[in-house]
Amino acid sequence: MPESDTAISARGISKSFGEVSALIGVDLDVQRGTVLGLLGPNGAGKTTLVRILATLLKPDAGSAQVAGLKLPGEEAKLRERIGLAGQYAAVDENLTGLENLTMVGRLYGSGRAAARARGRELLEQFDLVEAAARPAKTYSGGMRRRLDLAAALVARPSVLFLDEPTTGLDPRSRLDLWDVIETLVGEGATVLLTTQYLDEADRLADRIAVIDHGRVIAEGTSDQLKDRVGGERLEVRLDDPAQVQAAASALAAMTAEDPAVEDGLVRIAIRRRNGAIVEAVRRLDEAGVGVDDIALRRPTLDDVFLALTGHAAEEEQPE
Repeated sequence: MPESDTAISARGISKSFGEVSALIGVDLDVQRGTVLGLLGPNGAGKTTLVRILATLLKPDAGSAQVAGLKLPGEEAKLRERIGLAGQYAAVDENLTGLENLTMVGRLYGSGRAAARARGRELLEQFDLVEAAARPAKTYSGGMRRRLDLAAALVARPSVLFLDEPTTGLDPRSRLDLWDVIETLVGEGATVLLTTQYLDEADRLADRIAVIDHGRVIAEGTSDQLKDRVGGERLEVRLDDPAQVQAAASALAAMTAEDPAVEDGLVRIAIRRRNGAIVEAVRRLDEAGVGVDDIALRRPTLDDVFLALTGHAAEEEQPE
């Protein structure tokens, strides 16, 4: 893509800790005003890459450009243009919400009045006005995460790094934070979002890069990645689980792959969508197989990740 359209460009980024290779030749591009979802399990290298691009770690090899500035070489300037929010809210629990944001503004060089004004503006944006005068230690997990994200936006960064920002949040708080992220991107921000939540990547990311064991193993839109797994699948839930083999035999002519059977459920990758359910019902009826439920299902990012890596995205590995 043209240089002017690229907010983040990384080439050949490698990093090892002792004998452990955390990143191995990672290439990555993020277009301005979009969200790139960096998807992978714990230990895949997501956080290491974010820390390098956010100037907190130096790579062993490779280079990058972020917000028009070069890494390595222009770290000090870059820190003025980016924001970073991680898995754990980095707020001072003994300060109030407004005091936290004012302190961050002062650290960026703003005068006290300007820093407080920016703090009040962000507290309103993140629905924290009523808690502005309360110590952060009285905040819920979701409120702390919103305050942390507000702190990352004090300097109005053009590029925002969000490292698993919804880890540990309840479903309502996750949805609220997703809304905030979508609003920021709508206003022109560029976001690199790391996550091991497949639904989060599906909802927020314009493009997704799948990382595993320090390497980017696939990249594309959500639909493009799903297409790599194959087309739609027909799922048949049987009245009698003992008939799975009979059902698989009856449906075998509809697919180029072996049907998958499990606990009364038969799955097949279909060649064509039109008329697939009607044909399947007819074949099963002729074979004397009773059907409890039947449906077409498009592959999910769970299917993609399992197909690409051989394990689930939530599998725990040491980072």
